[in-house]
Amino acid sequence: MMELQEYLSILKKRWSLLVIITLVATLISGIVSYFIIKPTYKSDISVIIGKMDTADTKTPSMTYNDVMMYQKLVKTYSELAKSRTVSEHAIDALGLKIKPDALRGMISVAPKGDTEFLTITVKSNNAEEAMNIANQLAKSLKQVSTDIKKADNVQILDPAQLPTTPDSPKPMLNMAIAFFLGLMVSIGLIFLIEYLDNTVKSPDELEKILDLPVIGSIPMITDTNK
Repeated sequence: MMELQEYLSILKKRWSLLVIITLVATLISGIVSYFIIKPTYKSDISVIIGKMDTADTKTPSMTYNDVMMYQKLVKTYSELAKSRTVSEHAIDALGLKIKPDALRGMISVAPKGDTEFLTITVKSNNAEEAMNIANQLAKSLKQVSTDIKKADNVQILDPAQLPTTPDSPKPMLNMAIAFFLGLMVSIGLIFLIEYLDNTVKSPDELEKILDLPVIGSIPMITDTNK
């Protein structure tokens, strides 16, 4: 097996290839991340699945039972929020010129653990559009659920905020990954080239291959008359 010193010697011999491949990979990643990939903005809004509390009807047992019931309803409403009906309602309300399936592709809905909270997240290349759609989806979910279930079980908390920084791409992270991959690829390529290279380049290497001492060497003579 090759010793560590031999590995380092091989890398040192072809260090320029290692540097070039690593830098090129990092540079390409930076150019793609900063200038080619369009930034995507994310805006989210949280809603509570449950009726508003009323002081005259609330009792401890009813409150506990309602909470347990609404926690189970969160999963139902998470599917309803991604439905074509809610998407069409939001498109009509905002006057968007996109199809419901395209809008649904921009949406992700996730319950927050075993709580009554439901988070609606919208991603778009336009920050303001992401915010407006998130806010409208919450309103559309509230309206559609009221029409279908005949009960207002969706309570909107704070409106979605305008995102100030892109959610993706992350140029520094992409460049770090490209640097690491470029380094690994260049090291692999260097050892592959070394493995395929069958030429003998030094007396020491010849001694190692033949297991015999080198008595002498004949230098290459160039014809100075040419």
